Amino acid sequence: MNTQTRKTVLITGSSSGFGKATAALFLDRGWNVVATARRPAAEGHLGPDTENLLTCALDITDPDSIQAALRDALVRFGRLDCVVNNAGAGLFSVFESTPMATVRALFETNVFGMMQVTQAALPILTAQGSGCLIAISSGAAIVPEPLLSVYSATKFAVEGFTESLRYEAAARGISVKLVEPGLVRGTNFLAHTAESAQAVPVAAGYETLVQQVMGAFEQEWPYRLATAQTVAEVVVTAAGDDSTQLRYLVGEDVETSARMRRETSEKDYNDWALARVGAQ
Repeated sequence: MNTQTRKTVLITGSSSGFGKATAALFLDRGWNVVATARRPAAEGHLGPDTENLLTCALDITDPDSIQAALRDALVRFGRLDCVVNNAGAGLFSVFESTPMATVRALFETNVFGMMQVTQAALPILTAQGSGCLIAISSGAAIVPEPLLSVYSATKFAVEGFTESLRYEAAARGISVKLVEPGLVRGTNFLAHTAESAQAVPVAAGYETLVQQVMGAFEQEWPYRLATAQTVAEVVVTAAGDDSTQLRYLVGEDVETSARMRRETSEKDYNDWALARVGAQ
């Protein structure tokens, strides 16, 4: 199979975590892969480029960078069948003391950056009359956790945007998917999120809550949690799913959250949500 007959996927934020695992799995499944990152390593984070691997720079907050990466993908492989909007950032913070500049920066990455990539890719997919757009969301867009108000807001925005977009995209033969992972340990995302928390002051009176929440994240959870590999497997499955399914859950914790949020009464959900964080 040559590069022109293989399907091609472009993945944002593929230098580590979900993105890197997803790029590797697409390669293993015989796709052409455009593995992008803001600052890709000299030899590429998946190793040297090969017949069906192209590593290139893509900053989702820079429209010129997005267009350049898409052009490189088309020049190299001649087509684009799937875009995985994976690049994003996290933030643990007390909202009262979170600078609005920090809030806006997170929206620029998690929402507007994802939108810019999507808007730039749509004409390519539309011209082909086919393709798939996949957005990596979060369990925080189903059940928000304490200290994740700004992050949850960005992911709720991703969910609302993506669910509405699917109707427009379907009219042009393009499918749209949301992948919703729960907590995943051992990735750079959690480490970077913890680092970002250190830069935001904790307003007086919230110290006990912050200690409680941070401690809970470090404890053993009573669920089988997702891993970067299981997230990658679900993304690849979604890319090949021709059904109208929109949401794909990854992890027992997010499966429980989704069931309580979407399948129970508002009272039962509210009681459960408060009890799980000790707020009752």
